[in-house]
Amino acid sequence: MLEILANRSYRHLFGAQVIALIGTGLATVALGLLAFDLAGADAGTVLGNAFAIKMLAYVGVAPVAAAFAERLPRRAMLVSLDVVRAGIAVLLPFVTEVWQIYVLIFLLQSASAGFTPTFQATIPEVLPDEKDYTRALSLSRLAYDLESLVSPMLAALLLTLVSFHTLFAGTVIGFLASAALVVSVLLPSPTPITPRPIYERTTRGMRIYLATPRLRGLLAVNMAVAAAGAMVIVNTVVIVQGAFGLSQQSTALALAAFGGGSMLAALTLPRLLETVSDRAAMLTGVALMIAGLVAGPAVPGFIMLLLLWFVIGIGYSTAQTPAGRLLRRSSHAEDRPALFAAQFALSHACWLVTYPLAGWLGATLGLNSTFVVLAVMGAIALAAAFLIWPATDQETVPHRHPELPDSDPHWKEGTPSGGHCHAHAFIIDDLHPQWPREP
Repeated sequence: MLEILANRSYRHLFGAQVIALIGTGLATVALGLLAFDLAGADAGTVLGNAFAIKMLAYVGVAPVAAAFAERLPRRAMLVSLDVVRAGIAVLLPFVTEVWQIYVLIFLLQSASAGFTPTFQATIPEVLPDEKDYTRALSLSRLAYDLESLVSPMLAALLLTLVSFHTLFAGTVIGFLASAALVVSVLLPSPTPITPRPIYERTTRGMRIYLATPRLRGLLAVNMAVAAAGAMVIVNTVVIVQGAFGLSQQSTALALAAFGGGSMLAALTLPRLLETVSDRAAMLTGVALMIAGLVAGPAVPGFIMLLLLWFVIGIGYSTAQTPAGRLLRRSSHAEDRPALFAAQFALSHACWLVTYPLAGWLGATLGLNSTFVVLAVMGAIALAAAFLIWPATDQETVPHRHPELPDSDPHWKEGTPSGGHCHAHAFIIDDLHPQWPREP
């Protein structure tokens, strides 16, 4: 897997991702301490509102940012957004009111909503070979999982030496280092595109996404991932420290078990996807998560919870890591930022539903009922994915063009079938606005 790091451009981009993730992780720890410093017993409410604002920024800003990303130089846009994020992080230690947290979090996450999809859409152009890109997706998943483990430990170490306000300096350094690494490489320039109104550019990625069967199936997978992930992220502390009466260290260990399962799946996926289809792998991952949720109410103690979280972590990574392959296969290069932005917005919209639901159900109906309700949500999403996403998900699709004259150059693409019908790798675009039902 690590051989793709021989590619200098990708190596620097991956380094930028890892450093920025660690910086963001430090900010997350510091934000919790800042909220407690300002709000005391109401810190949980403050953090809940901050995370809701984060999701709203992701859902609302990403498609708009993508509309401009397709016209701007990639490197300049990524560097500018890193610098903006660093500038906002500089202000966080000086916050004295709760409302200031909300404003700065919205601005910070709005910049991230522009940065992340643009960054993700750049990787398949830097690594055009599908095997290399698959390895990059797995490395990216590993980076996220390692960040969830490393950042809290690094924060705990730093807090023995400095105040929590200093952690925000680590965030600033992370974003500036990310910008420096992006500056150090040449990135593909935007492909010249047909001029379109701003509304059409803003909604284009969403329209391509919802018109492509495999991506509608991916949306169902996103909902199942959010249901299982919310149970783990929101309620681990409730289960470990509330139900089992254990320590904060035990909570960290349980989350580490979940991350360990996710990392194991990420390491094995590149080889697995050489023999198994994306659909089979992702739906198996969803089924594994649902099985874990169903088993949740029967968990007798902490050791079994660790095993359960490890299994759900395997399903979690297996279900979502190949998503980038689907997005690349379903878009032209010029539409890729918009499509990645649509995935970014829609997947976080799922989390916007499941995060508060997991917390509210746990507080009102109890943990066992929460496991059951989220398992049912996941099962419905899995059934939807099976129905929406064709089992024979072929790239080359026969289709008709009754509106095109015989002299149109588009007929040179693919294999002609006669009667204004031909077959080629089918992607939703101006010539193909709808998925064909039959040739």
